[in-house]
Amino acid sequence: MLRAAQLAVNQINARRGVRGRPLELRVADDSGSEDTAVRVAEQLYADPTVVAVVGHLSSGTTIAAARVYGAGATPVAMISPSASSPDLSGLSPWVFRVCPSDLQHGPELARFAWQGLGARRAGIIYINNDYGRGVRGTFAAEFTRLGGAVVEADPYVAATLSLEPYLSRMRREGIDVLLIAGERPGAELALREMASLGVRWPVLGGDALTGIEADGALAEGVRISSAYLPDRRDERNATFVADYARAFPGLRPDHRGAGAYDAVLLLARAVERAGAGRDAVRDYLAHVGPGRGQFEGVTGTIAFDANGDVRGKTVVIGVVHDGALVTQAER
Repeated sequence: MLRAAQLAVNQINARRGVRGRPLELRVADDSGSEDTAVRVAEQLYADPTVVAVVGHLSSGTTIAAARVYGAGATPVAMISPSASSPDLSGLSPWVFRVCPSDLQHGPELARFAWQGLGARRAGIIYINNDYGRGVRGTFAAEFTRLGGAVVEADPYVAATLSLEPYLSRMRREGIDVLLIAGERPGAELALREMASLGVRWPVLGGDALTGIEADGALAEGVRISSAYLPDRRDERNATFVADYARAFPGLRPDHRGAGAYDAVLLLARAVERAGAGRDAVRDYLAHVGPGRGQFEGVTGTIAFDANGDVRGKTVVIGVVHDGALVTQAER
């Protein structure tokens, strides 16, 4: 997120900034902690030079921070690149996001499992937080609607040392696909223990698994839902990926970076056209789509609905192949 946001700022400033003034990033780290996110949000809120916020990364911290940004006498708009919890929808008129919600990730993974893999019996391991429960619930509902059976759904927390009991029970019960509705460390643990048990189920996961492709052979074949993949066939995105590679050799942007890049460019447009006042920025964002025309970004078309959600954004399925996450070919 930070790399892509800085790339956007550098490009804007190379074109003489916004209204002739340079754009500057103020960077804060919420450490993935809701308590820290609240403290960070209070600091940014109190800084009168901050006209909008790009973030936060995860759903829990975004929801916690959103209550700060949208309160008081001088609220500030925020755009999250990646917070996907349905609970964020309509939480505050000052909160926006450029990614789809779990209401799209879970069902798309279920449809892929059913149609693309021919799976009929699924196991689920989910991290016991808003994100994990959201993906678990929406996947299970759609997979069951299609006619499949969720054989077992088991929670874990970040401190969980082994998922082997869950995996062993699933092997005894018989499943033909495993959904890991969790984050990268939990998925890595599950994949290592699957290898030790000698089970080779197809593995699916949500966008929180992005980055697992760096694990090479361990993650080969894992399918991940995402709002964005860098091989998206679009001239605007191709330019962004090339610019990113020049700025950060050997690296490719992910959905979080692409979303942050779009958010910075959209905010720059808001300031350019409506002014740098917090109210003016928020009012401009609220009419992106319905009143002022949609924004064409590297992640696709951005237009906000009354809940601050992005209209019409769909997720794609990527597959880890040779250390890269690439778009899954349709069958």
